[in-house]
Parts: sequence; C-alpha cells; structure tokens
Amino acid sequence: MQQVKLLSADEKLNIALTGEIDAATSEDFYAQVCAMYENDKKDVQFDCAALEFIDSTTLGTFVKLFKMVTGEGYKFRLVNVRPRIKKLFEICALDRVMEIV
Repeated sequence: MQQVKLLSADEKLNIALTGEIDAATSEDFYAQVCAMYENDKKDVQFDCAALEFIDSTTLGTFVKLFKMVTGEGYKFRLVNVRPRIKKLFEICALDRVMEIV
C-alpha cells in the first residue's frame, strides 16, 4: 500500500511518501502529485523516510514528475531516501540529474 500526503505547502510542496509504489500504484501516485502541483505550483520535495519499495515503473514516474516540475522552472528534490532505494536511482544515473539526499 502506498500513501501520498502533503505535509506543507508554505515555501514548497513537501510531500511524504509511505509504503510501496510499484506498477500497480504508480499511476495513482502520479495523479495525486500532479493534482497537488497543479493546485499550487512551486518547488517540490518528497520526504521518502517511510517509502519502503519502488520499482522501475516508479522510477519512470519520478522522471515524468521531474520533467514537469523543472520544465516550469521549479526545483525537484527527494530527501530521506533509504539506501536501497537510492541505489536504484544511482544505477539509472538519475542521482546525477535529480537532487537526492
């Protein structure tokens, strides 16, 4: 099960991700984030402390979100990324284009 929760939207959209995001849930994840962003366009930060699993479909979803946000001049950042998940971004060299902390 995955959960997308808007923690704050003061200076940036701070979105907490929990559980698992995979091929079965990535479209819902994308739609929820897009709705939050379209409602209040600004920098986007994902807090991934409670994110337990992603798959290659989710990596593609992050790329689509990254292109959407940065294409409009805003910043895109992932924080508190677990080492196992960060490794997936590194394998695909996404850590070279996305800010991942």
